[in-house]
Amino acid sequence: MFCLKKMLALISLALTIVNLAVAAPAREPLFIRTENPGSLNFTAQDFKRDILIDLQPRQNPSWNYGTQKVRGVNLGGWLVAEPWITPSLFDNTGDGRVVDEWTFGQYVGDAESRLQQHWATWITEDDLRQIKAAGLNHVRIQIGYWAFEKGSGDQYVKSNQLSYLDKGVTWARNQGLKVQIDLHGVPGSQNGFDNSGRRGNADWFFNQGFADRAKNVLQTLAQRYVNDRDTVTQIQLLNEPLTTNGDGRLDFTRSFYNDAYYAVRYARGSQPTDYSISIHDGFQPLSAWQGQFQPPQYEQVVLDTHIYTMFDVGKIAQTQEERLRGLCQNRALIGQSQPNLWTIVGEWTAAFTDCAKYLNGRGIGARYDGSFPGSTRRGACDASKSGNGNGFSSQYKANLKRMFDTQRSVYETGSGWIMWTWKAAAADWSYKRLLELGVITYNLNDAGDVFC
Repeated sequence: MFCLKKMLALISLALTIVNLAVAAPAREPLFIRTENPGSLNFTAQDFKRDILIDLQPRQNPSWNYGTQKVRGVNLGGWLVAEPWITPSLFDNTGDGRVVDEWTFGQYVGDAESRLQQHWATWITEDDLRQIKAAGLNHVRIQIGYWAFEKGSGDQYVKSNQLSYLDKGVTWARNQGLKVQIDLHGVPGSQNGFDNSGRRGNADWFFNQGFADRAKNVLQTLAQRYVNDRDTVTQIQLLNEPLTTNGDGRLDFTRSFYNDAYYAVRYARGSQPTDYSISIHDGFQPLSAWQGQFQPPQYEQVVLDTHIYTMFDVGKIAQTQEERLRGLCQNRALIGQSQPNLWTIVGEWTAAFTDCAKYLNGRGIGARYDGSFPGSTRRGACDASKSGNGNGFSSQYKANLKRMFDTQRSVYETGSGWIMWTWKAAAADWSYKRLLELGVITYNLNDAGDVFC
């Protein structure tokens, strides 16, 4: 009889948990407590701890990154300016010292008014309408830390970037698009690339003060959009930390990811936020993240990887077939990564040369035409390879199409992809321009010209 009573009590407790779970608000941890364990014919030892039932799902309620495929595009060069995306913005300064946003603020007397004009025109609500019409479901928006705060000596323009970020979120919501907000630049620079805001050294590493400032920016960012769970579904903790260039950098980055994860997850206090949280692979193999940032300690973590073929003299020299075969190898790698952490290719392109003006930095040449230091000429960087696309041959456009179709197929082995970028002066990098040229299809459910 005692065993029967104990079994009935267990069944009753289980039903109570289920009923409370159904009634509980999304993402609230559910605590089941009893003040009188003896009433269930259990000993006090059986209830020496409260029972914690964690009902938090491993996906944002507005987007399931485990089952729904991300098909997105970056809004690159908008709120973090890059010379190669908008060469005219930098050329019109008439100053060769202006190579990034830091030097833009340092040397351009009317920097703020020029940037204001750029922010107001480079991306508008009509762009978001076109992105939705193209069959895409996500946009990734870049922001630099200097939109939130500036340290002593920082040369950046801190103005109303955040009001434009707010507009981007509103425009996305109006179109039913999801948004990933990407912290693209942190104090000291995480990679020394111009896309971090400051070209040169990567001084963010091993500077805890810089890391803490970045963490605080992420917390502020998470607080700003905490009620926009239907639209802002993901925050990226840091874009492209260069962890491969020195001992200890990967450990420093992982430690930062841990601290920043909690800053975003608990940005509103004890109640966890709904964001999916993206971590970049730091240019490490995907296998380097096996067993990292796992539930239940970490929830809704997505691994971001970026795949390009033109920043390597060996790959520049490849034939189209060799290049595609190499890209196809990512299908297995992403397939192995996906069960560990949902994996998104957050940057990639149909382009396969580095002929875009200033792609390697303002004042720096290209590997393809041999003007980059240490490279060997493979061909001319002329209108047939870059520019506005009017000079592209039918064969060149067919090659771009196969690059696009093959990669999107491969990357959907994981949780999906976000192409770089929506607009650029170089047509082979511009999703919008490639749509106009017929390289990219509006029907993304059509397999297209896939190599593998």
